[in-house]
Amino acid sequence: MARHWKAGKYLPILDWSSDYSREKFSSDAIAAVIVTIMLIPQSLAYALLAGLPAEVGLYASIAPLVFYAIFGTSRTLSVGPVAVVSLMTLTSVSLIAEPGTIGYLETAIALAFLSGLIMVVMGLLKMGFIANFLSHPVISGFITASGILIAFSQLKHILGIEISAHTIHEQVGELLSQLSNVNVPTATIGISSLIFLFWARRSLGKLLVSIHIEKKLAGSLVKAGPVVIVIISIIMTAAWALDQEGVKIVGAIPAGLPDITMPILDMEIFTKLFMAALLISLVGYVESVSVGQTLAAKRRQKIDPNQELVALGFSNIGSSISGGYPVTGGFSRSVVNFDAGAETPAAGAMTALGIALATLFLTPFLYYLPNATLAATIIVAVLSLVQFKPIIDTWKYSKGDFFTMLATIVLTLFEGVEIGIAAGVILSLAIFLKRTTNPHYAIVGQVGNTEHFRNVKRHVVRTIPEILSIRIDGSLYFANIRYLENCIAAHVADNKACKHVILQCSAVNFIDISALESLEMMNDRLNDSGIKLHLSEVKGPVEDRLQKSQFMDHLSGRVFLSQYDAFTTLSNEVSQGY
Repeated sequence: MARHWKAGKYLPILDWSSDYSREKFSSDAIAAVIVTIMLIPQSLAYALLAGLPAEVGLYASIAPLVFYAIFGTSRTLSVGPVAVVSLMTLTSVSLIAEPGTIGYLETAIALAFLSGLIMVVMGLLKMGFIANFLSHPVISGFITASGILIAFSQLKHILGIEISAHTIHEQVGELLSQLSNVNVPTATIGISSLIFLFWARRSLGKLLVSIHIEKKLAGSLVKAGPVVIVIISIIMTAAWALDQEGVKIVGAIPAGLPDITMPILDMEIFTKLFMAALLISLVGYVESVSVGQTLAAKRRQKIDPNQELVALGFSNIGSSISGGYPVTGGFSRSVVNFDAGAETPAAGAMTALGIALATLFLTPFLYYLPNATLAATIIVAVLSLVQFKPIIDTWKYSKGDFFTMLATIVLTLFEGVEIGIAAGVILSLAIFLKRTTNPHYAIVGQVGNTEHFRNVKRHVVRTIPEILSIRIDGSLYFANIRYLENCIAAHVADNKACKHVILQCSAVNFIDISALESLEMMNDRLNDSGIKLHLSEVKGPVEDRLQKSQFMDHLSGRVFLSQYDAFTTLSNEVSQGY
């Protein structure tokens, strides 16, 4: 039993497949059909966004789904190309190779392999916590800025003009200068596709429900909206030979499955790609785990964050050896998979089979697919990522987090995705360090005749001049102990009647050696001034460590079980003249 459990921990497929039933197969198969229909145009579009041939998007939607079904712990997460990671791939790979060249594709494949390797290593070393350095303001700001960047980057395909810039101000400048070169047939297709897709997202579901189509089926049909516009635009372009009028089309897509090849293992390229691969790994992991946890919670399931790193790592390695580029768990496809009734990761494996069949047999029919139509599907998808309300809410709640979010957005838009997210991480860490080096503390007093002690600045409390009660709201370590030491010294200097200082340690979870030495010096200085230092509400693990030092032997005062005991005992002693 223990052996099976351990194998199931690292190979979750052994857990969910042990009780796989015909009913689950039926649910998974239906979900797979729906997701496959959605993924075909989406995969093609995201590959073009990444600067890659359209078929690479299909390749990146096959092997990763199979690998995730084996190693993943989410029952409904769907892995494949996503907008944000596609943009990050474009910006990082284009620094090394020219888009459209063999070297560019090889570099993108190497990026997927390196990203996968990083995630597998992080997962095996239980390093999922590293993603915590990407705070919510950073991720939210980065995704919002990326959504704006992606939408702007697709306007060139919508209008049929040439724009090579990556930052927002450069794109706007080139767009304005190229307006006279707009290709009318391309713009007609692109704008019409946008109008239809926005209408389908907002109103088609209500229309279908009004004609008595079941709500769940109506929702699935809405998700298939891009397929409808793809088919219509292909027929129109082929029938009217619009490619002869300057409408850029996908063109010939190689039929057949990709060859299994090893990526180029070039240390020079890996060195240049390492930072980009690390950022893609972290961003992809955070996005994937967030989606996985949200969907798992709806069914009272759970996921293993560290195992998710391993699963996503092998998914990216699988993408690289099958000619794909970096992938992660996508929000829209996962939600569709969930809503369609997927029960297990087998739905993902079946989706991979559907994409493989499409790659084998449907690619000839995609020849006349306009790039403008794919651009429209990207714009509609990514604009849902642009959220301004969280920016306003963050401003109201925390000015520091707001400026971190704002800096991430601005730098991502005007300097690039890597600089934007790196700056956001640095600012988050700076704010964290500032907060921890200036820990909150409060002078507390007794609330009435209760055993509760609260901040004297917030409540009407009882205090006496001879006793200074200080509640420390955080652990003590080398970076913050000097600040606290100076604050206590200032309060003691202002209170000439003080005879006792009580440190209420209810929120102290750890005291490092630097803080311990400062406490010893504080104890000696107070004692020299005729003031005794006391501790109250010290947690067991903290007290155990203190007992191993000489501090407890030299402590001028006592250690009390509660702040109430400390205040009551010392108050009585003061009143009795002790």
